[in-house]
This record gives sequence, structure tokens and C-alpha cells, in this order.
Amino acid sequence: MTDACAFTPPAAPSGGTDPAHADRTWQGPGAGARLDILRRAKSIAIVGASNNPARASYFVATYLLSSSPYDVYFVNPRADEILGRKAYASLADLPVVPDIVDVFRKDADLPGVAREAVAVGAKALWLQLGSWNEEAAAIAEAAGLDVVMDRCVKIEHARFHGGLHLAGFDTGVISSKRQVIAR
Repeated sequence: MTDACAFTPPAAPSGGTDPAHADRTWQGPGAGARLDILRRAKSIAIVGASNNPARASYFVATYLLSSSPYDVYFVNPRADEILGRKAYASLADLPVVPDIVDVFRKDADLPGVAREAVAVGAKALWLQLGSWNEEAAAIAEAAGLDVVMDRCVKIEHARFHGGLHLAGFDTGVISSKRQVIAR
């Protein structure tokens, strides 16, 4: 008799790589290095920031403004203001040199954003979840920038600072048990 709930993990693919990411050769920084990047940073520029609450950049921006120590700047040439703050047309238009350039742009735009981050003297290029562009990484690393790809600044900050919940926000409850709701 077999257990209907038994789980057998799938066999590892031959060659040791995930077939969905077989073309990835770049190795990102480990958790300690990502924490160091976040600790050193004083400012974050969100490239591709949006005023649309349904966009990931909006959610990340609201978190960074309310739950982090960073000075947050928004870069979007089609917006004048985002979350009550001035939006800038480009990284070069910012009043400061950002420590981290957090990017919410399509893949084809990433090498150009990397060049712009290098040109303004940013210290790190951070590509959000789902963003992976080895050309952009090479451009930034060649100029001495730290690079993080396919990671969310909000999730990493919350994870390192004890505020991560399964849904991506802090519930304020510390427990290993699910809450019982009376019906």
C-alpha cells in the first residue's frame, strides 16, 4: 500500500543545473554579501518606479519608505510624482548618487540601465525578481559595482531584519502555529 500523501522529490537534472536556467553562468553574491550591500547603502534609486499600486515597484517603494532607513528616489521619465515624491527622468537627474540602483525594467533595457548606473557612480546594481541579464551584470561589475540579480530588495531587507512573512509582509505575530479563526 502506498501513501497518497508521500512526496518524492524530482531527480536532480543531469549536469546539476536547473534546465529553466541552464543558460545562466553568472554567480551572484551570497546572503552575507547581499546583507553587506544593504548595510552599506544609504540611498536607493528605483528605476521603473510606478504610481500603479498593482505594480511590484509600487509595493517595494511603499515598503522602503515606511520600513527601511534608506533615502528613496524614483526614476520614471513618464511620471512627475510617485507616492508624493518627485520622480526623476533618469539617474543623472537625481540630486544624489544612489548607492543601490534597484531596477524594474524589461530585459532589453537592463544593459542601458547598467551603463547609466556606472555613469552616475552608483555602488550597486540590483535587478528585481525575474530579472537576469548577464550583459548588464558584466557592464556593472567591470566598473566595480556590486551586482545582485533575480532578488527583491524588499524581501532581502525584510529577511535580514526579521520582518519577512510568507506573503512578503510583517504580520507582527511570532508563532509557529496558524491562527485559529472562529466561524
